[in-house]
Amino acid sequence: MSTGWIVGFVIGIVVVLVVVALVVPILVLAARIGKQAQAINAGLAEAEVNTRPLAALAETIDFADTITAGLARGRARLGG
Repeated sequence: MSTGWIVGFVIGIVVVLVVVALVVPILVLAARIGKQAQAINAGLAEAEVNTRPLAALAETIDFADTITAGLARGRARLGG
C-alpha cells in the first residue's frame, strides 16, 4: 500500500468522525425535542378541555342581553 492510499484512508476516517461528531448531538437534541413535544401536546389538550366551556360564552351573553332587555321593558311598563 502506498502512502497516498494511507493518507486517503486517514482523511476519509477523519471526515466520517467529524460528520458523526456533528450529527450525534443533533439527533440527541431532536430526541429531547420529541419528548418535550409530547408533554406540550398533553398540556395543550388539557387546556383545550379546560377552556371548552368558553365556546358557549357568546350564547350566555345573548341570553343575558335578552333577559336584561326584558327587564328594561318591564321596568318601562311599570313606569320606572
